[in-house]
Amino acid sequence: MTTHENASKPAAVKRDARPRGARSPLASFGLHATLVVASVIAVFPVLWILLTSLKPAKYAISTDFVKEPTLSNYSYLLEDSHFLSWFWNSVLVAGVTTVLGVFIAATTGYAVSRFKFPGMKPLMWTLLITQMFPMAILIVPLYNLMGELGLLNQPLGLIITYLTIAVPFCAWMMKGFFDTIPVEIDESGRVDGLNPFGTFWRLILPLAKPGLAVTGFYAFITAWGEVAYASAFMVGEENLTLAGGLQTFVTQYTSNWGAMSAASVLIAIPAAVFFLFAQRHLVAGMTAGATKG
Repeated sequence: MTTHENASKPAAVKRDARPRGARSPLASFGLHATLVVASVIAVFPVLWILLTSLKPAKYAISTDFVKEPTLSNYSYLLEDSHFLSWFWNSVLVAGVTTVLGVFIAATTGYAVSRFKFPGMKPLMWTLLITQMFPMAILIVPLYNLMGELGLLNQPLGLIITYLTIAVPFCAWMMKGFFDTIPVEIDESGRVDGLNPFGTFWRLILPLAKPGLAVTGFYAFITAWGEVAYASAFMVGEENLTLAGGLQTFVTQYTSNWGAMSAASVLIAIPAAVFFLFAQRHLVAGMTAGATKG
């Protein structure tokens, strides 16, 4: 082997070597292609519902993306149906559920995180066990209970029901989040003369914004998009929430897909707005709440 060949070999090896963790062009293309396909699959149903809401009734189930676009479905929804009543009922139920759910979960999580009291472990086990029961099993006993209390067909009945779903999970999450906040902050509050609730309200709660954002978002989505309890507990078109109201557009004989698609678009707007306000806290809150149990 000549000296020239020996000198050229290391140079060739050096040119072909890639930094650790670097992908080849083929692997990079495959990754980006997969991400593009996944994005299209995720976006397509939402886009299709939006386009369907802009089609006349006769083209509602056609495969054309845009066919004689019109806003008639939205005008029918807002003027000739009880959509505004359903919307208000859902806003009332979801709003009260979110506020009460966050407050109860935060106070419960803080008490369990900071204090030792009789029945603490049974309380946390009870909150955990309630999450193990499927929703379908609880509909009948909750229906009977709400009937005995006179809360059927009342927003308060739905609010109490949704709180039983949201609070146990949110309380566990808030406990994990409060565990990550140093106890020295509580001690400094007591030194300054604050009582336990004052310490919680003025010092700990402002530091818990990410956790509050997560629990608030969960409580809101639980009440905003739930269907089973809303359909079973509420009757009469004016008393329905959005989840129950949408079912009136599909009967045994007719299906108003245009109005249902328009309603779906309008229903998604509040959830999207709530998410936009809470998104900067969501990742931090979920991560912090999962670090310590």
